[in-house]
Amino acid sequence: MTTTRLQLNCDMGESFGSWKMGEDELVMPWVDMANIACGFHASDPHVMAKTIKLSIHTNTKIGAHPGYQDLQGFGRRSIPHTPKQITELVIYQVGALQSIAQFQNTDIEYIKPHGALYNDMMASIEVYKAIIEAASFFNLPLMILASGDNQKYLDIADDFDVPLLFEAFADRAYLDNGRLAPRSSPNSVLTNTDDIFNQVMQLANFGSVTTLSGGSLPIEADTVCVHGDNPHSIALIQKLSQALNIK
Repeated sequence: MTTTRLQLNCDMGESFGSWKMGEDELVMPWVDMANIACGFHASDPHVMAKTIKLSIHTNTKIGAHPGYQDLQGFGRRSIPHTPKQITELVIYQVGALQSIAQFQNTDIEYIKPHGALYNDMMASIEVYKAIIEAASFFNLPLMILASGDNQKYLDIADDFDVPLLFEAFADRAYLDNGRLAPRSSPNSVLTNTDDIFNQVMQLANFGSVTTLSGGSLPIEADTVCVHGDNPHSIALIQKLSQALNIK
């Protein structure tokens, strides 16, 4: 049985102008880490500043959540870039959020890529190295998907002296190889609140998940991603937070 307390992280600050996304004010008090969008897939300077202020008020860690420049597709479409362009893409966005954070006398504590950029990072070592280089520039930890081969990613991160945060997902089904089941696959997204709660508690207590095939998959995770965009999910996050003794 694992003894390390699992932290909750949530994607936030994804509103844009008059378009509201998520219930940040209701979720923030119940999570450890806020992944704040940096303006490319969602958010704007006002939303970024407002979300940082909320994070400070609730004593929540601030993470940069950069993605591809894809407002229309919400950063879920992969856009071809060279490794150098990806490094610059991440530096640009993290730098913007860091400046707004420092304006409010606080700092970013980690980086977590968003959407297609996150998926590309886990599928391509070249993309991963490009993002690691950006994290190294800021001297910040990088959050990546916990899988059956964490060591491969640790070895590369060590070359850049970048700490890693390994992440699991509360509401996504897993394949036997440690990857998330593609969203196009049946039952790839957990919708039943009991199933989501049980998966998180299995991660917290036993360091494993039950895969789609019914097998037990060991996962060494530091944090688990939750989503709070409706009343049911917010109630579930509160229940998880209390069960994990957060804040």
